[in-house]
Amino acid sequence: MVNWCAVIMAGGSGSRLEPLTRSVNKHLLPVYDKPMIYFPLTTLMLGGLRDFFIVTSPEHVPQFEALLGDGSHLGISITMRVQENPGGIAECFRICQPDIGERNVALILGDNIFYGAGLTSLVQRGLARDRGATIYGYEVADASSFGVVTLGDHGRAVSLIEKPTHPGSQLAVPGLYFYDNRVATIAAQQVRSGRGELEITDINRAYLELGELYVERIMRGIAWLDGGTPDDLFEAGQLVRVLEKRAAMRIACPEEVALRKGFVTSGQLRATIATYPNGSYKAYLTGLLDTVDAA
Repeated sequence: MVNWCAVIMAGGSGSRLEPLTRSVNKHLLPVYDKPMIYFPLTTLMLGGLRDFFIVTSPEHVPQFEALLGDGSHLGISITMRVQENPGGIAECFRICQPDIGERNVALILGDNIFYGAGLTSLVQRGLARDRGATIYGYEVADASSFGVVTLGDHGRAVSLIEKPTHPGSQLAVPGLYFYDNRVATIAAQQVRSGRGELEITDINRAYLELGELYVERIMRGIAWLDGGTPDDLFEAGQLVRVLEKRAAMRIACPEEVALRKGFVTSGQLRATIATYPNGSYKAYLTGLLDTVDAA
């Protein structure tokens, strides 16, 4: 069985959210009632991943450590890795190369938010392939602001273009990717783009040229948003608020995912939340534990 690790890319300057990001990392900003980073973290936890590397800028490492610690309270491992300067998404593979070793890598962008009943199976489809790369296609009204994948016969990718003026398809590529352990070597061979960055699209093109790029379409029932601009952040928060209020549940709650995936026992989680301050979040987790213990 192939061993996987997970990388959450949480670097960048967050310039589109200025001045919100002047003193706080973008991925720690609230999406309604919880930090943005909880969403990509729980997305990969749902797939069963437990070994995480968060790549961020040096000044933001203490902020993530204060929030997440080493992940042991969630039954996972979280290790911080530093990106000294914004150098593109794909730079994470160079930074994490010693950590990756012989393992395959799941990569998710820290500002990407996924929600839906089929989310676990969506992640597991990416983890199911031992070799090659798996990306996703999400149909959008205007694909010109995204990386775009065009499919040919049998649903195989035939082209990848970053933010095309005239998109050849409406399939945007979200920030969720799965790669075999060749990805660090491929990243080491890439040349920086005109903006001085290692582009994730170039990594995906390398797999396309090898004939080993697979595309999974995200169908209706799963929402994909990001928190890259104030409008995006507000809309994501509104969606989470509506869903949580109507269903009386929390979305992207890592403690709950850890419990339901069997990463921690109810006793371990109860000991953890005993250290939390009183409030609605602690009350939700306490109620969850009471329900589980009574079952």
